[in-house]
Amino acid sequence: MEGPYCGFLEREFNKPVILSGPVIPEPPTVSLDETWANWLDQFKAKSVIFCAFGSEAILKLDQFQELVLGLEITGLPFLAALKPPEGCKSVEEALPEGFKQRTEKRGVVHGGWIQQQLILSHPCIGCFVTHCGAGSLSEAMVNECQLVLIPHLGDHFINARLLEGDLRVGVEVRRGDEDGFFTKEAVMETIKLVMEEESEIGKEIRANHGKWRDFLLTKGLEDSYMDEFVQKLRCL
Repeated sequence: MEGPYCGFLEREFNKPVILSGPVIPEPPTVSLDETWANWLDQFKAKSVIFCAFGSEAILKLDQFQELVLGLEITGLPFLAALKPPEGCKSVEEALPEGFKQRTEKRGVVHGGWIQQQLILSHPCIGCFVTHCGAGSLSEAMVNECQLVLIPHLGDHFINARLLEGDLRVGVEVRRGDEDGFFTKEAVMETIKLVMEEESEIGKEIRANHGKWRDFLLTKGLEDSYMDEFVQKLRCL
């Protein structure tokens, strides 16, 4: 998946790059919490947006509000698992005025831990809005949801470029050139772009995601990488 980058490193440093392969998430051994299962089950297949930014990604208040407002104005059901933004003790106090009342029948913003892997595999999830952490992306790639990318810091930006630019399995939310700020309109437009059935970009990334998903779920894939890794070590 990262072949061009590995090839570049080999040429740049004149050193072999030996790959140990992708880390595929183990299938969950528990069931989805009944509260979330019942809530998700009320919506039709591939219709719900799931947004999660991990345990360490803390947004600024204005970006937190732009994100949840972007989810709201899609008109689609959504579940957002987010940490309270900077300066706030809870997600509830950070929500825009009137937001909870406007979205109470189709949207939830949750500030605690959530069973992300199980939610991503739920049949009603159609889109995953992610901060592009490596763990979240590996869980998303073995499921069928469309990917909307909002990288937060560090390697998240490299991951986003790989998924959008090289693999063509997701679309990144555009930001302002000067301040790096994303708007609620940009969030909404990107989600619509990947979720609409007739969208050419949506069709393309859906097909590419399916190809890579099949590859990652190939039986014996991890073993084959490790076998080759050992063989290449022996040849050095």
